Amino acid sequence: MEKGEPNDSSFALDASLRQWFDTPPGSVLLKQESGALESVLSHVFGHYLVQVGFPGMDIGAVHCSSVKYHVMVTPGAPDESASRWVRAVPSKLPITTDSIDVLLLQHTLDFSSDPHQVLRESDRVLIPEGRLIIAGFNPWSLWGGWRSFRRRSHRVPWCGNFLSPGRLHDWLSLLGFEVESTQPLMFRPPLRQNLLMNRLSLMEKFGSRWWPIMSGVYLLVAVKRVPTLTPLRPAWQLPANLLGGRAIEPTARNGHG
Repeated sequence: MEKGEPNDSSFALDASLRQWFDTPPGSVLLKQESGALESVLSHVFGHYLVQVGFPGMDIGAVHCSSVKYHVMVTPGAPDESASRWVRAVPSKLPITTDSIDVLLLQHTLDFSSDPHQVLRESDRVLIPEGRLIIAGFNPWSLWGGWRSFRRRSHRVPWCGNFLSPGRLHDWLSLLGFEVESTQPLMFRPPLRQNLLMNRLSLMEKFGSRWWPIMSGVYLLVAVKRVPTLTPLRPAWQLPANLLGGRAIEPTARNGHG
């Protein structure tokens, strides 16, 4: 997990994530996230989309969006599909304030040592009404239960910080974000056998309908709201010297026929 600058631990985590997303549960999850992101990104516009995360998680949906430029921020060198990239850590983005239209944190908070700071940086670089898209592991799910047994192994993704959607809603609200949507994903347990994963595919259909809060992963979209200042109307009061220090009585005129 990052501290302030890219280091050996950041590169090792990156490599581990690359390997895990090639496993049966990782590849199924990445496919679901790509489909969900493609739907979300088809409704956003702007000049700059920044993906803050790991290069092994590059997805085609980002390149197919209506946003003109796609930039990746990564602790290590990305794969060949990333034409524009910056080497940095999520908690210290080398990006101008109020300059980004869309910011994607795909499991970035799950592996950050300071997720609060990552969200503060996200708030800083996004323009007003900019979109923040977050994919995260849900601790209140089969995946969260799996993590409780595997966390001591120090392997990804079980070594990460699983943040619940409710907690994330609270943090975003304090920063002035408004949550636009939260989509549940991945109801199958993280089994390493392709055959079992395929047999349990019906869990996706029933899970999204009957127990959405138990999804292993969520995709959250939030909007950066900036309150508009309402000017206070001044209380109109004529100064005394304008009236000569005393009230002026109306003049009564008598008409003569």
